[in-house]
Amino acid sequence: MREEINTSPARGGGPRREAAGWRGSAANATPVASPLHQPPAGPPPRSGEDLSDLTPEQIAARLSAPPQERAAFLRQLAEAGEAEAQTLLGQLLLDGNGIEKNEPAALAWFTRAAAQHHLMAINMVGRCYNLGWGTAPDKARAAACYKVAAERGLDWGMYNYATLLALGDGVAEDKPAALNWFRKAAAMGNAKAINFVGSFHEDGWVVPRDLKAAAHCYARAAQGGDFRGAFNHARMLGAAGKIEEAIGWLRRAGETATPAFVTKASVWLATADITAFRRRGLQALRQGAGQRTEPC
Repeated sequence: MREEINTSPARGGGPRREAAGWRGSAANATPVASPLHQPPAGPPPRSGEDLSDLTPEQIAARLSAPPQERAAFLRQLAEAGEAEAQTLLGQLLLDGNGIEKNEPAALAWFTRAAAQHHLMAINMVGRCYNLGWGTAPDKARAAACYKVAAERGLDWGMYNYATLLALGDGVAEDKPAALNWFRKAAAMGNAKAINFVGSFHEDGWVVPRDLKAAAHCYARAAQGGDFRGAFNHARMLGAAGKIEEAIGWLRRAGETATPAFVTKASVWLATADITAFRRRGLQALRQGAGQRTEPC
């Protein structure tokens, strides 16, 4: 069992759970084209606080405050026109973290930041159109946003655009181009992209089938924190007879996997050719996910 292409990745596609850091540089950016909404008309409202007087230490302390206080501070910064804060506030609104969940408002803030050429915001506008967060799904518009972010150097834009190219979702299917973008994101350390490069090698898509290269990619993706990479790494370790290592990676995969992935992976493990996977591997995955298991 392998997840070649994930059509419903975790919310955010990077900002919340999947990226160690997600500041999108807008250096040398050119104006955003038609994929994006127009930003709301008129200047943004400002709070009574003079934010320019805050020291970096004070800002860090405010951002480390409890969720509701942090959300309120980010709103102040966002209303003052800070693109990074607008993007972060949009993510909080998507998740309902310290603030009432509001997907249309999240899209509006992503759009404001995208109009300032914030790369992660452009990517997140694409995510909203891709998955129907706060708007009707529009795969073609999502692909256009991802392409803008990818071409300007954002690894998550590259990863998301490559995924649609590999699926032919919103754009014409183009696996060679998809692999090229996955490789570019992988070179930047994107663990999910590294995992998918491994899938191309395992399946023989575009490149000759090479299980050694696939195993190397999966190991790198697993070590980089990707739960699909961890699962695929466990598969390869099991096939090589390294059962104890494989069981450990299955547990780690469960710790960060989505519920949908745990369900799908559990079905595969329950009927796996490797006997140890059917019981111990299944238990390890579910334990990692915090699910109750039957004793051996």
